[in-house]
Amino acid sequence: MNLNKESAVSKALLNKWGKEKTPFVFLIDFECKKPLCWRIDDNTADFKYDFNGFTNAEKLPNKNKKLQFERYPESFEIYKAKFEKIKQQIEYGNSFLVNLTTETPIVTNLSLGEIFDRVVAKYSCWLQDAFVCFSPETFIKIMNQKIYSYPMKGTVDANLPNAEENILKDAKELAEHATIVDLIRNDLSRVSTNVKVDKFRFYEKIKTQTGLLGQVSSEISGDLQPNYAEHIGDILFDLLPAGSICGAPKAKTKKIIFDTEQGDRGYYTGIAGYFDGENLDSCVLIRYLQENNRYRSGGGITFQSDATKEYQEMIEKVYVPIF
Repeated sequence: MNLNKESAVSKALLNKWGKEKTPFVFLIDFECKKPLCWRIDDNTADFKYDFNGFTNAEKLPNKNKKLQFERYPESFEIYKAKFEKIKQQIEYGNSFLVNLTTETPIVTNLSLGEIFDRVVAKYSCWLQDAFVCFSPETFIKIMNQKIYSYPMKGTVDANLPNAEENILKDAKELAEHATIVDLIRNDLSRVSTNVKVDKFRFYEKIKTQTGLLGQVSSEISGDLQPNYAEHIGDILFDLLPAGSICGAPKAKTKKIIFDTEQGDRGYYTGIAGYFDGENLDSCVLIRYLQENNRYRSGGGITFQSDATKEYQEMIEKVYVPIF
């Protein structure tokens, strides 16, 4: 990946902090144009986070303020035009899988900061005047000299009868998930050895304010060198963008995404996380609400995809985990 000056500086700084075992947090946008990183002891009042319990925030939610949340998705006709553009690129052989995302205007009575204080999620973060994110998806973890990735690909309304059985048997979902697992295996092979799939397609339920969503993930792991911390910036940037929210092959697919979505994603579908001096945990920035009250969501498109189903999945992902 060709990095701009800001990303090259950030990568070198993370390598330096990794070598020194200095704990830090980081936030990297999808295009790698405006990465941010802080030492843990820096004042990060404008960036609050709770990454699997590793946090700089004391949440003080006002639970007397009942959540109001209404969504106004774009029409199916507008979505389908973009969907067909993606399908055409797939038919041309320019991509096997493209992650198509959209913006959905929402109306809520809570500020971004108030939403951060109240969400229940594996990973959550808030950047002042920019966004709030409450992600269920791990990007990578590093523990005991091993690297792990958990690509999430496949979503279903978990309240439907036989939801788990149906999504795990769905041929389109299987092919899409297998493509991403293969992509992540190749990605991890660039930074580690002995890469293998530990768990293939396991099902989890995620609670939302309107019910349950089912998500399908896999676990992939590899072995790192003893001095991996000295190269932690290299590792992070080498693996970007996350395969699950881009597609394959990455370079061509990123161009298709830019042309179809007509602009940069910014921090949406980027990554964020922390290094505690020994281990690292990070997430993909999905389930994301911008400061202009536009919610970003989407899904993977393959040659087998159905526009109606993909449109419905995009809408189902517009939620906040506040109960």
